[in-house]
Amino acid sequence: MIEKINDETIKISGRIDSNNAKQFEDELLEAASAGENITLDAAELEYISSAGLRVLLKLKKSKSGSVGVVNVSPEIYDIFSVTGFDNILDVKKALREIDVTGCEIIGQGGNGTVYRLDDDKIVKLYRPTVKLEQIERERQFAKNALIGGIPCVIAYDVVKCGDRYGIVFEMLKSDTLGHAMKNDPDRFDEYMDKYVALAKELHSTNLDPKAFTSIKTVLHGRVPKLARWCSEEELRLIDSLIDELPDETTLIHGDLHPGNIMIQDDELVLIDMPEVTVGPKIWDLAGTYRDLIQALQAPSPEVIKLLELSTGIPKDMLVKTGHEFFKRYTGITDESELETFFKKLDLVYAFNVVLIVGTGSARAEERAVPIMDHLLRGTIIPNEQALRYILKSDF
Repeated sequence: MIEKINDETIKISGRIDSNNAKQFEDELLEAASAGENITLDAAELEYISSAGLRVLLKLKKSKSGSVGVVNVSPEIYDIFSVTGFDNILDVKKALREIDVTGCEIIGQGGNGTVYRLDDDKIVKLYRPTVKLEQIERERQFAKNALIGGIPCVIAYDVVKCGDRYGIVFEMLKSDTLGHAMKNDPDRFDEYMDKYVALAKELHSTNLDPKAFTSIKTVLHGRVPKLARWCSEEELRLIDSLIDELPDETTLIHGDLHPGNIMIQDDELVLIDMPEVTVGPKIWDLAGTYRDLIQALQAPSPEVIKLLELSTGIPKDMLVKTGHEFFKRYTGITDESELETFFKKLDLVYAFNVVLIVGTGSARAEERAVPIMDHLLRGTIIPNEQALRYILKSDF
């Protein structure tokens, strides 16, 4: 009935009812005496009655920290839900195991791979290093965005495939925008208009700020991680520049390229949403500029190959896609005027990349010193006032 794994993890199993509730209470409270945050593994729990639930309530009241129940079967979860205990305890269902052997790959990027499960569903499987809480967060962001009127896929359950976690989405016979642009170049202009219309919709739809994190909060949280490469004065400067961003409540996708957009019933919907925040559109535009303009100028063939893989578009078409996106988004058709616009956006891009180092990604950390020397000290600091004006104006 009780197996103590460590001070904060306890396995509960079998049937718990009025006949053994007292024994369950004595053993559970003893096993949980050393920890404050307790996780109960219910993978082998067959049944729990109201008497057993009252024991869990006693455990909850005895702890100043959290009490969670994980790996709960659908039948046991129904008991927690009907009785309202899912509002008292942090209850998580056992993850469904899936197999993607032989499934078509329809998208691939830095976070993971998207597979077609059947005509109705796809699954996004994340890299093994991505934690379950990050995946749960993306699922919640997708739900919140959908509720807020943002065109995005409907997220179903979180699943497991070997050592990887994933999210199952409803996607009826769909493909990525990138693949569609590559495979049907005659419709390039049509797809570009839809792409720009989607971006403008995201940047004009105000969302419930309580449902998402502000981009300013996220960026301020990254600044301390830059202390290895920056002086105290530089850190204060970065914080003050973040403060210049307007307090907007429109959606920032953060990675709005054609590989992260699906076509369903000839409409575009978002799928990749791990870093969704709310804030000014200038930050989203900087991310798109980073992926579709600046990154394509990289001398490294590995960077170009990664972009082609993640977007589903060959380099030549990516170059055209980036320039057409900004022409249509801004309405600027004159090439010299567009270059002037890009020079302004280049400053925001530099700031964007400096703060990406604060995410702790291995690739960013490897390049941290040249990034700080070239982009922070060579670009941002000499143009501080111009950058402040651009960030504040939000174009």
